[in-house]
Amino acid sequence: MLTFEETQTALDEFIDELPPEIFNGLNCGVALIPDTTYDHNGLLILGQYHVEPQGLGRYVTIHYGSISAAHGHLPPEEFREKIKYVLHHELTHHLESLAGDKSLEKQDAIDIRKMLRLF
Repeated sequence: MLTFEETQTALDEFIDELPPEIFNGLNCGVALIPDTTYDHNGLLILGQYHVEPQGLGRYVTIHYGSISAAHGHLPPEEFREKIKYVLHHELTHHLESLAGDKSLEKQDAIDIRKMLRLF
């Protein structure tokens, strides 16, 4: 596992690797927050894409506490890959939102239903 500061450094590196056009319209950026967050089903929320009402902003939050709870047992390099996956997932939500597409949102709902059946 990585510390919060190491995770921020890794996240900055992953952001720098991406074409800047991906961030068009993401006017409030990407934030790593220390929170451990759960949805209404009790499942960990690893990251979120936010669209504020009336065009006040679009941004991504990556939940360090949640990722640590889910993947903290992993070696540092594998933990980094989980951070990268969550970032890419949330940025896909951003790009789809700009395009008026909800494919990933629908797939997330299907995946959550499948996970809940396992419990």
